[in-house]
Amino acid sequence: MTAPSTPPLILDSVREFLVRHAPYSQMRDDAFAFFIPRLKLAYFPKDSIIVDRETTEFTPLFIIQRGTVTSQTAGLDTLPDRVLGPGESFPVGALSAGGKPTRSYRAVEDVFAFVLPLTDFEALRKLSPEFAAFCSEAVTVLAQQSLAELQRHYSQVATDQQSLARPLGELIRREPVICAASATLREAIVQMREHAVRSCVLVDEAQHARGMLTLNDLRDRVLLEDLPLDTPVAQVATPDPTTLPIDASAADAIQLMATTGHHQVIVTEQGRVRGIVSERDLFSLQRVSLQQVHRSIRSARSIAHLKRAVADIRNLTRNLLAQGVGAEALTRTIAALNDTLTRQTIVLTLQNYPALEVSWCWLALGSEGRGEQTLATDQDNAIIFSAADAGATERQRHLLLSFAQEVNGALAELGFPLCSGGIMASNPAWCLSEAEWRNRFIAWLTEPTPPALLNANIFFDFRPLLGESRLADHLRAWLLARTGDNPLFLRLMVANALQTEPPLGLIRAFVVDEHDGKFDLKSRGTRVFVDAARVFALAQGLAETNTVERLRRAGEKLGIEARHVAATVDAFQYLQLLRLRTQEGAQEGVNRVDPYQLNEVDQRMLQEALRQARKLQQRLQTTYASF
Repeated sequence: MTAPSTPPLILDSVREFLVRHAPYSQMRDDAFAFFIPRLKLAYFPKDSIIVDRETTEFTPLFIIQRGTVTSQTAGLDTLPDRVLGPGESFPVGALSAGGKPTRSYRAVEDVFAFVLPLTDFEALRKLSPEFAAFCSEAVTVLAQQSLAELQRHYSQVATDQQSLARPLGELIRREPVICAASATLREAIVQMREHAVRSCVLVDEAQHARGMLTLNDLRDRVLLEDLPLDTPVAQVATPDPTTLPIDASAADAIQLMATTGHHQVIVTEQGRVRGIVSERDLFSLQRVSLQQVHRSIRSARSIAHLKRAVADIRNLTRNLLAQGVGAEALTRTIAALNDTLTRQTIVLTLQNYPALEVSWCWLALGSEGRGEQTLATDQDNAIIFSAADAGATERQRHLLLSFAQEVNGALAELGFPLCSGGIMASNPAWCLSEAEWRNRFIAWLTEPTPPALLNANIFFDFRPLLGESRLADHLRAWLLARTGDNPLFLRLMVANALQTEPPLGLIRAFVVDEHDGKFDLKSRGTRVFVDAARVFALAQGLAETNTVERLRRAGEKLGIEARHVAATVDAFQYLQLLRLRTQEGAQEGVNRVDPYQLNEVDQRMLQEALRQARKLQQRLQTTYASF
């Protein structure tokens, strides 16, 4: 990259260029004031490589000012699969995920690009919600770029078969809009307008379907015939609508639609109307895209509307899992989408609290705080807020608790169960001012009892999700300044991390529980890596919360060979992938696996992953033996 030799950038002209392109067109003045002065203008001659995925470890953010750039996921001699022009940014996904680039970028012609250093990129994400949302969407592109990690026993055909075998009950997006078969045309149209739908099901007293009124019916049988609105709706509705029972499959619905020529089918349970599945619902199974999911989340105007997005997230994750996408990309995808979903839930709830004039920040904890959510996850969250004195603290907590309770309830409605241990923002114990959080952490650090260590495993992984992120950032900096020089606390944290023994046997390959012949992949597998990485982060003063990022950064600071760090990361990601595969379709014991039911390849990989877990514990014990 050629350093600029031109005078400092003219700030107004740079802003005038940026505001013509997303996401900068939505950004606030304070964001521009922060990052525009930090930009530099770089020049890249035609055919030069701007980013080489094979050799580049760390890269800044590039914003194309002039020229075009191609990107590709394979080697540099393959055909490009993306063309970027002025105003587009790269490599946003890799930067947001904290990893090395997954694409190579080449200048098609002479290119001028604004360059933003990595540290300033991270700061901009925290400062600008609009830029953070843009980055969250870009992170999940990594899932599409991870197809090189396909596993041979999965294929897209398997995905199609699995999707088309799903029962119709799982595809119902919303409660059906119904009206009595004896109603007037006016009453039916009012129902359709109030619920913003294109069809209405006519039912009898037993809630059995007797007809369906659609926009086509209104056009062809009402408007063109100039019928009065007091006409009985049954006179103009389509009689004998297409129905299928709730346990019929998506494939059954497609076949029936092809036979009848209808574009939707009424789903019934014991004859009663339960919902409607459209042709669009059925065929979207095979093409649920990241863009569609984000669009459905951001356009939602109620919690009820967000329910469809929850189903879309699971469908997208299921398809990516079936295609063999790697665990790191998958869990980041889930976490990024769940972040967006949670933010929208909070934003919608805030509409009910216009007088909430408090400086606060919603904190993600546990697996969400680490960006490692899987398909089965409950709520772990908290709130930090600013208060001038004790009186203000109580008044503001009172306001925030009511708001947080509504948010927690909405998330539970969306499929994120309430935390059984009460670790939620609606709990007064975890809705605290800045001073109270510091006092709480000091208590855990100075008196590291077993309950304190348990809390440390959850709360030390906090991450700001929405609100004043500076509150969380200040708390993180304050905390890290006190953990590295606390040998008693770190010694007990090490001991806590060594309590979990990987289930490797002496006689048989694996140690399983007698009652079901299984073991828990989370509590006896991934937890080993998570706990060890947390100790490394606290001891080394690392601000990262993600386990993989912690392991990589700690490896660098401790001088551990890159190949050993990579082996540890691969082992953790394999266990995460196995968890995701186990959770898919599981009803109970979502993390429990019978290792002897796995195929031979998976058994060998599981053994090696658990051996790496044991090696990580040994390294942890050796590194901090002097504590």
